[in-house]
Amino acid sequence: MSVSTLAVHELSFVAEGEDVVVGRMDTGSYAVFPADGAELLKRLAAGLPLEQAAEWYEATFSEPVDVADFVSTLQELGFLRESAAVGPEPLERPAPGPARVRYQRLGRLMFSPAAWVCYVAVVGTWLVVLSRHGDLAPKASQIFFVKSLLIVQLVITFGQVPLILAHEGFHVLAGRRLGLPTRLRLSNRLTYIVAETQINGLMSVARRKRYLPFLSGMACDAVVLAGLDLTAQFARHDDGGLSQTSKVCLALAFTVALRIFWQFQLYLRTDLFFVVATAMKTYDLHDASKAIMKNRLWRIMRAPHRIVDETQWTERDRKVGAYYGPFLVLGVCTFVTVTVFASVPVGISYFTIAGEAIGAGRIDAHFWDSVVSLGFNAAQVAALVVLARRKRHADAGRNRSGK
Repeated sequence: MSVSTLAVHELSFVAEGEDVVVGRMDTGSYAVFPADGAELLKRLAAGLPLEQAAEWYEATFSEPVDVADFVSTLQELGFLRESAAVGPEPLERPAPGPARVRYQRLGRLMFSPAAWVCYVAVVGTWLVVLSRHGDLAPKASQIFFVKSLLIVQLVITFGQVPLILAHEGFHVLAGRRLGLPTRLRLSNRLTYIVAETQINGLMSVARRKRYLPFLSGMACDAVVLAGLDLTAQFARHDDGGLSQTSKVCLALAFTVALRIFWQFQLYLRTDLFFVVATAMKTYDLHDASKAIMKNRLWRIMRAPHRIVDETQWTERDRKVGAYYGPFLVLGVCTFVTVTVFASVPVGISYFTIAGEAIGAGRIDAHFWDSVVSLGFNAAQVAALVVLARRKRHADAGRNRSGK
């Protein structure tokens, strides 16, 4: 080779059993290396010349290594700087200091023991009140807290925004608490817009530290659900009836309860899916399990040309993915339950109310309320479909260009 050493980005090395997860916190690029490969990378990152690194590897592990192929892999992963090859002298790198990110102290405060005592107290109080007042339990009928469909739609649509941001904010702060560069972004999946948290450096910390960032959003939802129900209880009329404030709180609480149940759809990349994948010590369980199931289907259908190479996933991913079926069944059952007991009843009630108002033969406030509500709904769906199509076209264009 014409050069001796490599310019390597700052990397994290996290041992997990016989393997080591190596990656860049700034870009979120990670790969699973065998222990010997990780040791070789550490020495290259420290400035050991390529020739000496190859000699060290062969002397240590009693087998040669294809350094050129190893360097090519590092380039594909984005681990090497633009000027990957440098002169014969090792690079002088200052010792990295402790990572500092904004709101790290706030993250530690939000997940401190005192904060957890408050969260548990709120949820515990809610459970006690709920056991005595069954009308606070989430029900689909709570969505229609007034006769106006338009008001219901506007309150539910825009009222969820701060609640969703609170959910994602807890994810962000749980990551910032660990010094990770977490951030919030908006994107559209299929036909709806979602807020999602990117925790690029999560694979750079020990596995036991990853659970809180994954579960923090659900913890927030539980506290918010409890808080809304408790507010509904305290806002009751003197005779015990639900006030308008109580009804609005219960309507929003119902949407929060749906988000909690949604997390159990383990065939998707939900918060609970990542908890399960972390507990099972896998790295890409979602894609591995899907590929294994599809391969089984293609074998049954005698379509070997559609079978993908399963060796692109780790042995652990393949082993767990082959027996991930019960979790997929749980996810499907969750979807069916939410559809039957929430989506369908809400949809039936909505279109029944709208149909009665439009079909009554009177051009009154209820008629126009239903017409505008239906138009607003149709406009949302149309806009989201357009966004989804543009995203698919953009992805297809990138695939064709090889980017």
